[in-house]
Amino acid sequence: MALQYRHEWKYILNTGDLLILRKRLRAIMESDPHAINGRYQIRSLYFDTLDDKALREKIDGVDMREKFRIRLYNHDPSVLHLEKKSKRNGLGVKHSAKLTAEEAQKILAGDLDWMLNPDRPLLQELYCRMRCQGMRPKTIVDYTREPFIFRPGNVRVTLDYDIRTGLSCTDFLNPDAVTIPAGDPPILVEVKWDNFLPSIIRDTVSVPNRRVGSFSKYAQCRVYG
Repeated sequence: MALQYRHEWKYILNTGDLLILRKRLRAIMESDPHAINGRYQIRSLYFDTLDDKALREKIDGVDMREKFRIRLYNHDPSVLHLEKKSKRNGLGVKHSAKLTAEEAQKILAGDLDWMLNPDRPLLQELYCRMRCQGMRPKTIVDYTREPFIFRPGNVRVTLDYDIRTGLSCTDFLNPDAVTIPAGDPPILVEVKWDNFLPSIIRDTVSVPNRRVGSFSKYAQCRVYG
């Protein structure tokens, strides 16, 4: 079954905006059931080519682009996902495949031949990118996320903050890996939906003097390593 390309808004908030928007969202949306006390910690390990193709395409505003990452939540290695995010005409789609901690460690170590599994096409694709394009792990990106869901329209609103970079560190599964604030990291709101955005959500997420723009946590963190 073809995956649904989703609409996405992003814009930057200040602390006052965050407090107001959090209160609004709690009044009309559900907290993501996977959140603990309304939030969770996300760690992503991003991949890029030797000439930083994904980073350059993001900075240049290329309309059709892709990026690969491995992600875990709350530093729990029992649930890992390899993800490929694709952008086209302003819409986004995400492909995902589960990984074990042992498999993730093999990828980090450059042990790749096991990835040629016809039943795991996303792993096959990453294998080809790593062998043919020199794609490699580049940096860790850590942040805190407060996720909210609204079932009509399959809407998801997230508040992301405390964005931290691992500089050139790729020791993804090490809970003691040092990360530092990614410069003056912003507070970010992301709004994602399928075919329609209910007016109640549109009105709720509207913040005076804040405009929808483009922001990449990966690009923010790569400035520093």
